[in-house]
Amino acid sequence: MSPTVVVLAGVLGAALLSMPVFALVHRGRKDRDAAEKGSTFLLGLGDFLLHWFLWVLGPAERLLVKLGASPDHVNAAGLAFGLASGVLIGLGHLEAGGGAIALAGACDVLDGRVARAQRVASPYGRFIDSTLDRFVETFAFLGFAAYFARRPWGPLVVAAGLGGSLLVSYAQSRGESVGVSGSGGLMRRAERLVLQSLGCLFDPVLCRWLGQPEGTVLFWALVIMAAGAWATAVHRTAWIARRLRG
Repeated sequence: MSPTVVVLAGVLGAALLSMPVFALVHRGRKDRDAAEKGSTFLLGLGDFLLHWFLWVLGPAERLLVKLGASPDHVNAAGLAFGLASGVLIGLGHLEAGGGAIALAGACDVLDGRVARAQRVASPYGRFIDSTLDRFVETFAFLGFAAYFARRPWGPLVVAAGLGGSLLVSYAQSRGESVGVSGSGGLMRRAERLVLQSLGCLFDPVLCRWLGQPEGTVLFWALVIMAAGAWATAVHRTAWIARRLRG
């Protein structure tokens, strides 16, 4: 058994063991910050996982606040992890790239929570956070483009995934600029990050188990993500347009 498989099994085991502890300790209570923002996962079906994940990040959040780390420091770390994910994926190191995507996603959550804990949330913070998110996402897709460059349909799927992801964010930002907040849909940033990260982390193991070429599981994860992103972008565009016309 390879060291990577051992590490993945250990992380997955720790996560599964921590979920009953979270359920017992919190007894259905939601994270206050997420509840105030109306955050959901998988259209609300995965809200338990969302609040569990925020609970897991709690010690890191408190440590960052105690150390005096600013939201800009967390954003810079997220940008570095995003860049690393693209390089690692492009070089074929899928598990490491998936881990970097997960860490970039954690930083994306932590920067806003640190800002609110330190009472320094501002329009600047919201702008830099959302803009750097696009950089991080693009870095990962550049890695996917390099990895799938010579595979049939690979470049098309990667381009569709990147285009759909950017359109989802663009539709929301344009809607908000004219006074309509359209943040709904299935394939938002959190869902996209989870699919990308899990696809990278488990592709080598699952492909060996299924007897398929490496990259097959990740390819289909990106297909699902791209289709969901385009559907979400169309949904947001139509929803905002109806509100504006009404």
